[in-house]
Amino acid sequence: MELQNIITEKMVFGGNCIGKINGKNVFVPFSLPGEKLEIRITEQKNDYDNAEIVNIVKESENRIKPECKYYGICGGCNMMHIKAEAQTEYRRQMLFEMLKNNGIDFPLEKIQAVTGPVKGYRSRFQLTDGGLSEKRKNTIIPIDQCLCAEKPINKYLSETEVKFRPSGRIHFFGSEKAVTLDGKQLNTPVIEKPQEKTVQKIIQSKKSSKKYKFKENKYFAGTAASPENEVTVQLSDKKLTFDVRGFFQSNMFVFEKTCCLIRDLLIPSDNILDMYSGCGSLSVFASDKAGKVTLVEHNRDALVFAERNMTGTNHISYGMSGENWVKNCSPTCPHFDAIVIDPPRSGMERPVLDYLIKSKALQIISMSCDPATHARDLAKLLRNGYEIKNVYLLDFYPNTSHIESLVELRKKSD
Repeated sequence: MELQNIITEKMVFGGNCIGKINGKNVFVPFSLPGEKLEIRITEQKNDYDNAEIVNIVKESENRIKPECKYYGICGGCNMMHIKAEAQTEYRRQMLFEMLKNNGIDFPLEKIQAVTGPVKGYRSRFQLTDGGLSEKRKNTIIPIDQCLCAEKPINKYLSETEVKFRPSGRIHFFGSEKAVTLDGKQLNTPVIEKPQEKTVQKIIQSKKSSKKYKFKENKYFAGTAASPENEVTVQLSDKKLTFDVRGFFQSNMFVFEKTCCLIRDLLIPSDNILDMYSGCGSLSVFASDKAGKVTLVEHNRDALVFAERNMTGTNHISYGMSGENWVKNCSPTCPHFDAIVIDPPRSGMERPVLDYLIKSKALQIISMSCDPATHARDLAKLLRNGYEIKNVYLLDFYPNTSHIESLVELRKKSD
C-alpha cells in the first residue's frame, strides 16, 4: 500500500495517537501528538484505519530513543519512546478523557499522580519457556534482561541461561521489598513450584468465630502453606504474605504509596468494608483506621493469606462473591461508614454497586485497573448521591499505556 503523510492530533486510551486522512480516523502506534509522519496503512476498517510509521518527518520534543533492545518486539512496553514526565501526563489525560466520556466532569489539573521509578520497578513476572511472548505472535523471546524489572529479577535473567529456566508458564516474584519471615531482605526471586492443592483450615479466634452465620466461614479451602511459593513483602510498617501463583500488584514502590494513601484518606470508623479484598493488602492498612474490618473475597486461596496477614486485628472474612455476600450476609452486617473496593477488570458486580448506593456509607474509596469500567461504575454512584473528592492516577506501569486509578467519593449531605 502506498505511503501517506499524517499529523497526529492526540493520544487515546491504549497509547496510540490518532490523526485523520481524508476525514477518516487513523490510529498510529509508537507516535506522539503533533508529529508529522510518513505512514503505511496496515488495516482498513469501515470507520477507521490502523497504520505503522515508515518515517518520522517532524518528531515531538517529547520523543526519545528507547533504551530497551527488545522494544517493539516484546509485547510489554509501548511508551518507552516518550520522556518519563510526558508519559505520566499522557496517561493522566487518558484518565481524564475516560471520565469525561462517561459524563464525569472532574478537572484535569486536579487529577493527582502517584508515581515511582520509571525503570527497575516490576517485581512480578510470568515467563513462558524462559522468555517473553513476542508482540501479537506466539514466538517466545529469550530475554537476558528487562529494563522494567526489579534487580532480583534481572539478576536471575542475566545469570541463568534460558535452557536452565523452568519450562512452561511460570510465575516469578523478585523485589527489594521482599523479605524473609525474620525481616531480612530476600535478594533472589521466588519461582513458582507447581504442586497439587490441598485443603488448609484457618481456625478463627473465639472472638470472631461467634459472628459467623454460614458454615463456609468456618474455614477456607485454599493452597496449603508452601514456603517455596510464598512471598513476604515489607510495605511501610506492614508485612504482607501471598502466593507467587496468585494475584498481587507488580510495582511495590507505587503500591506502598497507594496503601499508605488509602490509609490516610480513610475516615476513622467503627466498621470498614473491604470488598474484593484479595489477600488483605488494603485491609491491613485500613485496620489502622477501623474498629473492625470486614473482608469479602471469592478466591479462598487468597483469603488463606488474608487471614494470616490480618492476624492480631479485629476482622471477619467472607469467602464468597460480592453478589452472594450482598444477598446472604449484608443484611446482618453493621453499617459501614467507609468502604474500600477494588473490583476485577470487569468492574463492580451490579448487586454490589446497588448495595454501595443503598449503604449510604459516608466514604467510598474505589480502586480499579480498568478506567473504562471504573468510570462507568463511578458515574452511577455520582447519579445516586455521591460526589468525587479526589482522583488519582496510580502510575503502576511506566513505559506502558496501562492505567490504574483511585477515586475518593463522599456522600452528599441530604
